[in-house]
Amino acid sequence: MSEASSEDLVPPLEAGAAPYREEEEAAKKKKEKKKSKGLANVFCVFTKGKKKKGQPSSAEPEDAAGSRQGLDGPPPTVEELKAALERGQLEAARPLLALERELAAAAAAGGVSEEELVRRQSKVEALYELLRDQVLGVLRRPLEAAPERLRQALAVVAEQEREDRQAAAAGPGTSGLAATRPRRWLQLWRRGVAEAAEERMGQRPAAGAEVPESVFLHLGRTMKEDLEAVVERLKPLFPAEFGVVAAYAESYHQHFAAHLAAVAQFELCERDTYMLLLWVQNLYPNDIINSPKLVGELQGMGLGSLLPPRQIRLLEATFLSSEAANVRELMDRALELEARRWAEDVPPQRLDGYCHSELAIDIIQITSQAQAKAESITLDLGSQIKRVLLVELPAFLRSYQRAFNEFLERGKQLTNYRANVIANINNCLSFRMSMEQNWQVPQDTLSLLLGPLGELKSHGFDTLLQNLHEDLKPLFKRFTHTRWAAPVETLENIIATVDTRLPEFSELQGCFREELMEALHLHLVKEYIIQLSKGRLVLKTAEQQQQLAGYILANADTIQHFCTQHGSPATWLQPALPTLAEIIRLQDPSAIKIEVATYATCYPDFSKGHLSAILAIKGNLSNSEVKRIRSILDVSMGAQEPSRPLFSLIKVG
Repeated sequence: MSEASSEDLVPPLEAGAAPYREEEEAAKKKKEKKKSKGLANVFCVFTKGKKKKGQPSSAEPEDAAGSRQGLDGPPPTVEELKAALERGQLEAARPLLALERELAAAAAAGGVSEEELVRRQSKVEALYELLRDQVLGVLRRPLEAAPERLRQALAVVAEQEREDRQAAAAGPGTSGLAATRPRRWLQLWRRGVAEAAEERMGQRPAAGAEVPESVFLHLGRTMKEDLEAVVERLKPLFPAEFGVVAAYAESYHQHFAAHLAAVAQFELCERDTYMLLLWVQNLYPNDIINSPKLVGELQGMGLGSLLPPRQIRLLEATFLSSEAANVRELMDRALELEARRWAEDVPPQRLDGYCHSELAIDIIQITSQAQAKAESITLDLGSQIKRVLLVELPAFLRSYQRAFNEFLERGKQLTNYRANVIANINNCLSFRMSMEQNWQVPQDTLSLLLGPLGELKSHGFDTLLQNLHEDLKPLFKRFTHTRWAAPVETLENIIATVDTRLPEFSELQGCFREELMEALHLHLVKEYIIQLSKGRLVLKTAEQQQQLAGYILANADTIQHFCTQHGSPATWLQPALPTLAEIIRLQDPSAIKIEVATYATCYPDFSKGHLSAILAIKGNLSNSEVKRIRSILDVSMGAQEPSRPLFSLIKVG
C-alpha cells in the first residue's frame, strides 16, 4: 500500500469531523518535521534488557522512546497505524479494532454516504491485512519469536476471536458496510500450522538416503522432536483455546499418515513392507504417541492409526507370506550345505568333546529371527507367524530326515561316516530343547514336531550299533548250540565284546549315550529271550528247571548291572528275565498262572505264542496244564499297547 496524504487516508466526516481534521493537520506537521511523535506517543516497542527510568533503551527506536509519555494522547490516524504495522508493531491491533468499531458506529448512526463508508472500510480492511500478515507471520515460526512478542500475537488472535463471537451474537447489521466478520484468524493459524507441519515433514533426508526406511525415520524423528518442543516451549505460552498441542499433533499425524498411505500403494519389497508395518504398529504408537514426554498430551486425542485396518491386514498377510518363503528358502539352503559336507566327507566339528553340527543352530536362528521380527511389529503378529512356522518346521525336519537316510545308505564307505552320524544325532538335542522351551505348544503338536527327529535318531542308533549287533549274533547262538551248558561264560563273552565297543560312542551327547545304552540293553534282553524261545531246550525235571532258572537269574543280574553302570535308564527291563526264570522254576500250575498274569501287566505285548515258547522248556507240564496257564492271557488281552516294545520285537513260531 503506497503512502498517501492524510486527506486520502482519512476522508472528512459529515458529522463529528473536527477530530479527524485535527489529525490531518497533525499529520502534515509530522511530515514537515520528518519525525512522527503522534503514533510513538501511543505505542511502545517491546525490548529485551533494562534501561534507566526516563532514558530510552538501546534497542528502542528514537520515536518509540519518547512515546511513553504520551499514552493518553489523541488516537492515531490511519496513516500512523499503517506505518506502525509495517514496522511490525502489534500494539496497533487495539487502535485498529477501535477504528473498526468507530466505523461501524458511524455507519449505524447514518449521515455518511455509502461510497464514503466503502472507502473507509477498504482502508480498515487493508490495515487488517497488514496486521493479519504480521500476527500469522509470528505464529508461523513461534519458536523463533521472542516470548513477549509471541504472547502479543496470541493476544491479538484471541481478541479477534472474541470480536468474531460478539459479531456473530449481534447478528447481521443493516448498515451499508460489507460483512467482514468472522475473520477466523484462529482457523487461519491452524491452517498455517498444517502448512508448517507439511514443510517440516516434507524435508527429505540427505541425498542417497531416500529409501522408505530412511524417510520413515526422518518423519518419525521430526514429528517427535517437534511435538516435544511444542509441549515444552509453546504450550505454556499459548492460551488453552488454541489447543496448540492438538493442532500440531493432528497436522503432523495427517502428513505422516498421508505419506505412508502413498507408499503402501506401491508393490513393496520385503524390507519396506516390514519397516512400514513396524512404524504403523509399533514405533509410532509406542515411541511417539506413548513416549514419556508426549503420552500425557497425545494419548487422549484419538489420533488413530497411520493406516486403516484393512490395509494393515493386507500388509500383514504379505509380510507373513514373504517370511514363510524366506524361512523355507534359508532352511533348505542350510540343509543343502550340510548334506554337501556329509557327501564330501568333511569331518564334523568337535565341541566339548562331542561331534557337533551347526545345522540345528542355523535352523533355530532362522526360526527365532522370523519370530522376533514379527513380534517386533506386534505380539499378535508374532503369534500368527508362530502358526506359519509350525507348518514350515515339520516340513523341514521331514526333509532333514530324508536327506539323512540317504546319507546313511550311500555314505557307509566314507572315513567320517560314523562321526557325521553322531553329529546329526547330537543335533536332535538342540532341536528338542528349542522346541520344548520356546514353542510352548500342546503335547500332540510337540510330538508331531519331534517325530522326524525321533526317526532320525533311531536310524542313527541302528547304524552305530549295526556292527556290534553282527558281532554279538554268533555269541548269543552259543546258548542254544551248547544247550545252555555254560550260560555264565557265554554271557561274559557277550559283555566283554560290548564293553570293548563302548568308546566308539563317547562323542555322543550324554543323554544320547544313555538312550543308546538303553537300546543296547534292550537288544541284550531281547536276544537272550529269543535264545530261550528257540524250543531246542526241554527240561523234564524240576531240578533241571530250577538250575536253568538260577542261570537266567545270574545272567539277568549281570546284564542289568553292566547296562545300568554304563548309563542305561531302562529300569523297565529289570523284571523281564527274572520273571521268566520264576515261571520256569515254579512247578504249581496255579502259581505259574499268577506269575504269568503279573508278567503280562508289565509287558502287555507278551503273547500266548511267547508264553508257549517258554512253557515248552518245562517238559513236565501236560497239555491241559499248558492250556489253563495260557488262558490267563485271555483276560489280559484288553491291556493297552506298551509304550516300550519288547516282545513285539520277538518273533515266535
